[in-house]
Amino acid sequence: MTSGLQAVEHVITLVREHEDLARHGDGCSPEVIARAEAEMGLIFPPSYRRLIEEFGTWEIPPAEFPGVYQTPARGEELLGTSAYTLEDRTRLGLPHQFMVIMHDDVLGVVVLDTSRPDQDGEYPVFAWNPAIPEGGVMEKVADSFGEFALNECRQNLS
Repeated sequence: MTSGLQAVEHVITLVREHEDLARHGDGCSPEVIARAEAEMGLIFPPSYRRLIEEFGTWEIPPAEFPGVYQTPARGEELLGTSAYTLEDRTRLGLPHQFMVIMHDDVLGVVVLDTSRPDQDGEYPVFAWNPAIPEGGVMEKVADSFGEFALNECRQNLS
């Protein structure tokens, strides 16, 4: 198991152990995940896919992880990462290789750079700011989504 996937298993445990604080959905089917990937034209890395399968969307406040989800009010429309990614491409000029995993007051738009997969298929996490020339990448935040999510969850539970 990769470090990203190991980290995600810890995130799942933390969310389950802190049901009084954490909130989450019911998970996504492989068909819904494939549809979200097709809509973005990008593939989820293993660590993010695992959490989407488990929860769909989840949060340990104040961190909210959009994942992939649907609501009765929006019907079949997919919300979360795929919607944020498509919206930020149009609204902010987000480069195509970036997948939005979070909007954060401190970091701005948190993205996975799908053009830089490691040997396990994980993508590095960056804080992206559209105001910065040459693609807007500000700083590397983590080596994988799993590591980023675990750090965020631990920080919010301490």
